[in-house]
Amino acid sequence: MRYDIPDLVLQTLFSATIEAEDRLARLDERAGRHPVAEGFRERGQFFDAAGALWVAGELVHVEDLVLHDAHMDARAPTHELTIAHAVVRARRRIWLSDPGWALSPAGLAVLRGEQVGFETPSSEMDRPPETVDEDDVVADGDDDANPLSLEFAEIDAAIARSQRLLDEQTGELDDSGFGGAERPTSSEPKGQLGLLFDDEWDEGARLDAWRSLIPAADRLPACLGAAILFDAWEQIEPLRRQHWLGGLLVGAYLRTRGKVTSHLISFHTGLKTIRHERRRARDQEVRLRAFLEALVLTGELGLKELDRLFLAKTQMEMRVRDRRSNSSLPSLIELLLSRPIVSAGLVARHVGVTQRGALNLVRELGAKEMTGRGRYRGWGIL
Repeated sequence: MRYDIPDLVLQTLFSATIEAEDRLARLDERAGRHPVAEGFRERGQFFDAAGALWVAGELVHVEDLVLHDAHMDARAPTHELTIAHAVVRARRRIWLSDPGWALSPAGLAVLRGEQVGFETPSSEMDRPPETVDEDDVVADGDDDANPLSLEFAEIDAAIARSQRLLDEQTGELDDSGFGGAERPTSSEPKGQLGLLFDDEWDEGARLDAWRSLIPAADRLPACLGAAILFDAWEQIEPLRRQHWLGGLLVGAYLRTRGKVTSHLISFHTGLKTIRHERRRARDQEVRLRAFLEALVLTGELGLKELDRLFLAKTQMEMRVRDRRSNSSLPSLIELLLSRPIVSAGLVARHVGVTQRGALNLVRELGAKEMTGRGRYRGWGIL
């Protein structure tokens, strides 16, 4: 779990660091005051989630992700689609929180899905688990008032026996059947479920090892520090089921350093263009150079996306010029700018019209059909 930062890393990667710093500074300056900044920020959530799954070797269609986010799935969501939507929700949670929240222990615990802010009192931990014997079951109240009370009591007794058996299996009860003085603090499953996991894989210790590198990264330029933290995340592998979180923490770190504050950078959109051989190279310098190049490509793609959205917005606004003040077309323009692709049902729900009316609005606005299908069509900005 140890990760060493080479002493001459700044000298060898000086030119690549300067290029990444310049490109991200340009992107942040334009995205912070651009007319389509809000739409650019929201579209980046979906593109980065699809890129995160691409880097992991999975394919998720952006169309399915947009519909799943709107709870309008055209088909049953796949496991990969569910993970991609978790990436979208995690990105939104990071963006709506304070800049340093995602890198804090509390923020990482929330992003990992742990329950924070609740502690079991010591008196409750030391108390022996209550058990119910079938012979001692007494129905509450009168049988005439509640004829199912006896059946419910038997069910409670069966649940208590099952819970007791599970506690013995997970080691929460000692041989005498009473609670021990200490309970296991690990969040990993024990007993038979532990066969599916590596007992020596301590996510807490690995996360602490990764967080210990943040002060060293703070002494370097922001982009180089972000590349080192992402490389350390790839090498240490703190989380087994949420490996995609490393790319999101890169954006959170750049936001904390004040490098990109206008939005949460879509690091995976640039990372997926880097060849796998360079991302997984044995040489640390090759990996760091590849990650810096990914930051450069992310900045370039972001600048091109801003230009494309601004051009599309200008063209669509020319179509709604001299329209009545209560026209639904401006609302449709906002939706098209904030989503990579929209369907007739999504437009109808957002604008507040029927699906037939939504098709008329899309045709009147001149949006591009992106699926090439006769049914379940989708429109967007090319």
